[in-house]
Amino acid sequence: MTSQLHDQDHGHGHDHEDGQGGACGGPEPAEVALRPAAGERAAAVARARWLTHVSLAWNVAEGVIAVIAGIAAGSVSLVGFGMDSGIEVSAALILFWRLRQERRSGCMGAYDRTATRLIAAAFVALAAYVWVNAIGDLAGRARPEASIPGLLVAVASVVVMPRLARAKRALAPALGSQAVSAEAEQTSLCAVLSAVLIGGVGLNTLFGWWWADPVAALIIGALALEAGRRVWRAESLADTCCG
Repeated sequence: MTSQLHDQDHGHGHDHEDGQGGACGGPEPAEVALRPAAGERAAAVARARWLTHVSLAWNVAEGVIAVIAGIAAGSVSLVGFGMDSGIEVSAALILFWRLRQERRSGCMGAYDRTATRLIAAAFVALAAYVWVNAIGDLAGRARPEASIPGLLVAVASVVVMPRLARAKRALAPALGSQAVSAEAEQTSLCAVLSAVLIGGVGLNTLFGWWWADPVAALIIGALALEAGRRVWRAESLADTCCG
């Protein structure tokens, strides 16, 4: 009996050691599974940073051309479009800050919420600026001049911005970042604003319809305000850093 108990205890000991060996003798299956996810996240962060660089370069150029052309032509919609490009630059810089925190902290929830709210506030600021100036131009019957440079930059934006927005939006789930999604929303808005701008500036350039420009600006302001509302109220994505 004693010998049988000893043999059973010894057998249980081996079972226990084997269990320990499975846990400590090599990497856990979950640990192995996490490695590709970590690698994918690092790649997503790197791509997000690269796309942010592209956004910065494009929007700086776009904003400078649009504002200069808008001031020269007296076009509130062109100036508003250029201001939107400036806000997109600020959104890209905010996103840079958010991605920088990725390297410093584990959970990104608080940083992400702050970045998202700042981007939403930028939308609202743009709407207020454009509405005030558009209503003033309509009331004063201001007649903007034709602007071929403004029309060309709007056409280029319609071509480039949707592709850039899609590329950014595809990264948001991998990063668990509502800030990335909000910045992609800003880029999408730029494409829509470009189409509205083409309508306003184009009608004024081709037919001399002066009112088309401030009306386009009012539409731009309304779209910006709605985008700001959606971004402010958006629910946070699951932050994969915190998983």
